[in-house]
Amino acid sequence: MEFQGRGADLALLAEQYRIVADGEGSTRGRAVTMMGRRRVGKSRLAQEFCDRSGAPYVVFQATRDRDPAAERADFAATVGRAPFPGAELVAGLRPQDWNQALRSLALALPDDRPAVVVLDEVPWLVGQDREFEGALQTVWDQYLSARPVLLLLVGSDVSVMEALQTYGRPFFGRATPMTVRPLDPADVRDMTGLGAAEAVDAHLITGGFPEIVQSWRPGMGRADFLRASFAHPLSPLLAAGELSLLAEFPTASHARAVLEAVGSGERTFGAIAAQAGGSGALPSGTLTPLLTRLRDKRILAADLPLSTKPDSKNKRYRIADPYLRFWLAFLQRSIPLIERGRGDLALERVERSWTAWRGRAVEPLVREALLRLLPDGDWPDIEAVGGWWNRRNNPEIDLVGADREPVARRVRFAGSVKWLETQPFGRHDYDALVRDVLAVPGAGPDTPLVAVSRSGVAESLPLAAHWGPEDLLAAWRRP
Repeated sequence: MEFQGRGADLALLAEQYRIVADGEGSTRGRAVTMMGRRRVGKSRLAQEFCDRSGAPYVVFQATRDRDPAAERADFAATVGRAPFPGAELVAGLRPQDWNQALRSLALALPDDRPAVVVLDEVPWLVGQDREFEGALQTVWDQYLSARPVLLLLVGSDVSVMEALQTYGRPFFGRATPMTVRPLDPADVRDMTGLGAAEAVDAHLITGGFPEIVQSWRPGMGRADFLRASFAHPLSPLLAAGELSLLAEFPTASHARAVLEAVGSGERTFGAIAAQAGGSGALPSGTLTPLLTRLRDKRILAADLPLSTKPDSKNKRYRIADPYLRFWLAFLQRSIPLIERGRGDLALERVERSWTAWRGRAVEPLVREALLRLLPDGDWPDIEAVGGWWNRRNNPEIDLVGADREPVARRVRFAGSVKWLETQPFGRHDYDALVRDVLAVPGAGPDTPLVAVSRSGVAESLPLAAHWGPEDLLAAWRRP
């Protein structure tokens, strides 16, 4: 299948390779940690880069929970088949430890031209053998960094990949970190051929996961895509969510129950505890570390109200990536229907709740887009964009622009997101915003008001600024 998107990621890797090829680094070799959520396309990106580079390369894919001796032997065999000048010297080697295995890689690499080495699913290697990290550091310092090699360390467990780079860990300071994110909304538009507003909807459904976006035929509308995906239970839209969760949480667990609670719409600590606990609320001592773990893995996000008054206890939790948010809200419970041929009922469920669900789901994407667009000439002091709410969620302000977070010195604007297909942001919406903004600490009658609307803004409203779908997508195409 043709590789699409990822231009910025490929450019970042190409620059790292150029530094190796031109000998501009402090060492001949360079290391990059590529991290990102499972199924986001890291392995495919690494393979595409290797193919485009024209350099000799080797890709080693680790196996979860494998016997360490067998893993090292497979690694040596993979290196022995690589198009490296010294590969035949290590063919058939059965290394006794990772130090020996990685030294065999250094022996095989060319010395007169750059090469690329990809170690995929490094967290599994770390989990298999506690000596792996130390061996990697030792061999890198003594052998690999002296070769013209670009070493890509790839991993889906973001918390483990970030830990590898922390002070006190063996490989600290030796690799450039790189986060591979899902395809952005502009990439989704390019791949689906949709208009800007429809591409935002497509991103909320697919999350920008490449295998799902590629199944969206160009020009296909939202309902048609869902109907086609619901025609069989093995479609990428349905399968990717379960596969991703099973990889992270292979057995039923409290963590899975917490995700399902947040995915169903619960946002507060108490509500999540009540729903995830089943017959009784999860104790705080159980739920707190679960929420921390899920945030460390970048599966959950926690938002605080943004204003000039600190409010650290008023967190609202949400599923971090749009696809998993959509899957938990609609698809998980629809799979039994689809398996018995009633995709029509599953589609009806989505359609009944689509407008309300989308209205809230689009808000994090809008805030991210504005953070990419701002500051600019009109808003030179905007460094944070969030929302505001009180403990009763009445009122809630969709957008707050400020000079810093989590506690602002000054609120620069307040605004509303209206994401309806036929109804613009109108006088009623404006009057509600004028009324509600007075509740925000640091805001007042003179605070500039803004709006983001899918269907435009009514004339003559005294808004300081407004943005539409095209503006949001442009945020991912700025030079």
